[in-house]
Amino acid sequence: MKETDDYGGLEKFIRGFLRRKKCLESAITIVPMAADGSVRRFFRVLSADGFSLGVAMLNEPLDGAAERENRAYLLIGRHLKARGIPVPEIYGADLESGLFFMEDLGEKSLQDMIVKGGDPKGLYEQVLDVLLRLQTDGSVGFDMEWCCQTKVYDREVMRRYESDYFRSAFLRGYLGMSGDLGFLDSAFDYIAERASSAGCGHFMHRDFQSRNIIISEGGIGIVDWQGGRMGPLGYDLASLLIDPYTALGEDLRLNLYEYYRLRLEKKNPLLASELDKTYPYLALQRNLQILGAFAFLSKVREKTYFEAYIPGAVKSLKGLIEGVQNRGLEGLGEIFRLPAGGIK
Repeated sequence: MKETDDYGGLEKFIRGFLRRKKCLESAITIVPMAADGSVRRFFRVLSADGFSLGVAMLNEPLDGAAERENRAYLLIGRHLKARGIPVPEIYGADLESGLFFMEDLGEKSLQDMIVKGGDPKGLYEQVLDVLLRLQTDGSVGFDMEWCCQTKVYDREVMRRYESDYFRSAFLRGYLGMSGDLGFLDSAFDYIAERASSAGCGHFMHRDFQSRNIIISEGGIGIVDWQGGRMGPLGYDLASLLIDPYTALGEDLRLNLYEYYRLRLEKKNPLLASELDKTYPYLALQRNLQILGAFAFLSKVREKTYFEAYIPGAVKSLKGLIEGVQNRGLEGLGEIFRLPAGGIK
């Protein structure tokens, strides 16, 4: 893509930063990066010889939610970097325009590496080591006033943004289920009750999945932290292990769970014991959120490429319900047995 005036404000912002850093470039190329589920836009900024100067992000602050998200992106990102977490350095930001310029961690995500045949066990063990650092070191000095959504991952988030989201966006919006789905409430309440028994004293990314993990010669990198808050350890672990983008096999998931658990146990045996009790319910919460999000993105945002991952997420949800084998989940299990319009 040749240099263009289509991104005039973005280019002016980048050039201004480069001048201040005395990194004068006669020509730069702004290349749009692949879209994801958000409305934010990312661009790779290249020098005349094709070298990456960094990544630019544009998230126009059109409403209060976008303003809060940009502030969280900046403040949480700088905090994590200062704590030694491998997130990109933010070189500069203009919150009024929603422009950011940051370090380029590389082009290959964990998903890319797994799909292309990378060693899943070795890669995931490295990622789990980074995750535990993120959760423990990232919580030190973390100010919950930085959060753009909620300060803590609690029962309100579980119900409103996950289980109820699953019911409205996936069951009704995507599958077209009609009629009274109130029979799900008892199961939703039960899952939230068990999941919320986990402590919320650690940093939680809330979207710790393979597309938000960058793999390069320099190691593991993490992106998209703006939804961070305080929460339980098991949620981000579940986000990684039941991730539909990589669809890990059951044996590998169990192996990786044990790898993480043993390292946690060395730090705090009580937390490891808590993880065993609450992880299945946090995984259920995450799975409900995944299906709600994929349905919304496919139907409402018309990003239909997310549909390819829905069958895997459905299979994962069914497996989690069967694995827990608890009568408190009977209402949720019922959706797989409806005579018509149920989940297949």
